[in-house]
Amino acid sequence: MSPVQIWVLALDGCAMDRLFNNADSFAMTFDDAWKKLSSDPSFKDQSIEKKISFIFENKIGEHPFLIDNPEQAIQVAQFRIRLLDLT
Repeated sequence: MSPVQIWVLALDGCAMDRLFNNADSFAMTFDDAWKKLSSDPSFKDQSIEKKISFIFENKIGEHPFLIDNPEQAIQVAQFRIRLLDLT
């Protein structure tokens, strides 16, 4: 088996259908889920930590990077929020 794994998943509401076990793939999937939820009034009222947890648990929980690197996934999510001013 080659060292690169490609995961093909149907994540809840996410446009990505080819997922790689790396931070870039995770960041794109996280951004997509965040942006889709950002217009929901109940999502806006939550803390950033609760928003991240909700997305991880309900939208992108099957992403291979999140499964294999949960601590790094949190750091990537927090970085993306700051970088793209998604608050």
